[in-house]
Amino acid sequence: MDDNSYSEPPRDLLFRLGRAILFEMDPEKAHDLVLGTMSHPRWQAGIASLLERRYAASTSQVECLGQTFANRIGLAAGLDKNGDYIDALGALGFGHVEIGTVTPQAQPGNDRPRLFRLTQYGALINRFGFNNKGVNHLVERVRQRRYRGRLGINIGKNATTSLDDAGKDYLYCLERVYAHADYVTVNISSPNTAGLRDLQHGERLEQLLALLKTAQYRLAGEHGRQVPVLVKIAPDLSNEELDEFCRAVLEHEIDGVIAGNTTREREAVRHHLYAREAGGLSGEPLRSLADDCLQTVASRLDGNAALIGVGGVSCGRDARRKLTLGADLVQLYSGLIYHGPALVRDCIDCTSH
Repeated sequence: MDDNSYSEPPRDLLFRLGRAILFEMDPEKAHDLVLGTMSHPRWQAGIASLLERRYAASTSQVECLGQTFANRIGLAAGLDKNGDYIDALGALGFGHVEIGTVTPQAQPGNDRPRLFRLTQYGALINRFGFNNKGVNHLVERVRQRRYRGRLGINIGKNATTSLDDAGKDYLYCLERVYAHADYVTVNISSPNTAGLRDLQHGERLEQLLALLKTAQYRLAGEHGRQVPVLVKIAPDLSNEELDEFCRAVLEHEIDGVIAGNTTREREAVRHHLYAREAGGLSGEPLRSLADDCLQTVASRLDGNAALIGVGGVSCGRDARRKLTLGADLVQLYSGLIYHGPALVRDCIDCTSH
C-alpha cells in the first residue's frame, strides 16, 4: 500500500467499549467527564501508567521550528482550551500538545448545544466560539504542568473585540504566553467567531502579521529566546487566497503555518441530520480538503516556513500522507475522539521511519 491510499483505523476493543458508553451522553458532557477523570489526582498516575504500557509507540526525534520534538504527532488546539489537562493529554504519547484557543478575557462561547457527532461519517461539527477562562488562567495552569513535551499555545480575540482592534487582543495574549510556550499559534481561521476569517486577507492580514512579528523580536530580546509564531488558516481558502496568504507569511518571516482549521463545507455530509448545523466540520470528511490545502501551502512556502498538517487523520497512513504532501508535523483531534489512544500510537509508528 502506498502513501496515496488510506488504511483502516486502528482497532482497540477496550476503547470501543468505552466509546459506546460515552457516545450515549451529550458530546460536551462526555468530553468533560473523560478529561476530568484522566486528570483527577487520585487516578492520574495510574491512568498515565496504563496508557504508557498499553499504547507505547516506537518513536524517533525530529527537528522542527529550531527545536527537538519526541515525534511528529501532536494534539491540535481545541480539546484543552484552558491548559487544564496538559499532563493527562501528554500521557497519550504526543510529541507536542497545543492548548487554547485562549483570549484575553474569559468568555462563555456560543450557546449549547454546540458540539455534534456525525458518527457514521467519523465527524464532528462544533460552534464553541472560543469558550475559555482567559489567558491568565491558562498561564497559571501552564506553570504547573509536568508534561515535558513541546507545548504550543493557540491565541485568539474576544468575540466583543472589533476586527479593527483584533491586533490588540492577539498582542495581549502573545505577551502573556510568550515565556511559557514552545511556539505560539495565531488563530485567524475559526468559523465560529463572527468576522474572524476576514483577518486571513488583505490589509488586515498584513497589519496583524507585521504587529506580531515586531512584538516577537521585542519579546525575544526581553526573554532571551525566540519563540516561533505560527498562523492557523482555514481549508476553505481558494488557491488565489492561499497565494496571497503565503506571500504575506514569507514577507513577514512568519515561522510556520498550520493547515488547517475546520470547514464550513457540508457536501460530504449533506444527508446527515446535523448537516445544517452552523459551525466547523472536522473528522474524516475534512481529509481531502485539508490535504489539498496542505499541498498548496507547501508548494507556495517551498520549505521557507514550518508546516503542520491537521484535518481528517483517522489512521497512521493519513498522518504519513500529510508528510508526503509537505508537512513537518501532524496534529490530531476528531480522530482521537473516534479511535482513541491507539490512533496516536499508529500515527507515531507510521511517521517514525
